[in-house]
Amino acid sequence: MEKRCISVQGAPPVQGPYSHAVAAGNLLFVSGQGPFAPDGSGVVRGAIEGEARLALSNLRAVIEGAGSDLAHVVKVTVYLQDLADFGAFNEVYKEFFSTDCPARSCIQAARLPLDIQVEVDAIAILP
Repeated sequence: MEKRCISVQGAPPVQGPYSHAVAAGNLLFVSGQGPFAPDGSGVVRGAIEGEARLALSNLRAVIEGAGSDLAHVVKVTVYLQDLADFGAFNEVYKEFFSTDCPARSCIQAARLPLDIQVEVDAIAILP
């Protein structure tokens, strides 16, 4: 199985030595996405709902830029700065995944990069 690193135009630039995503066979492994402006201007801070919506929009941009879509996501991992935001995050999450939802884990992280409130990564199928 061959590994292919993917860089997606229209998604926020990566913040370190990693790829937006890596394809291996028909699987796409998407790096954690946070509330970063797609134009590269940095973190967009706000209420958890806004940060979650932007993080999930960035996740979608990477997945679609790699040739898949949210319907092909099989696993999501959510990292929240504060699990008290779990309910608010779920309300936003339902805007992106409303039926045939992927498997998901959600954990509270002591600290996320650049002090963001939420980061989301995923595994998707490349159709």
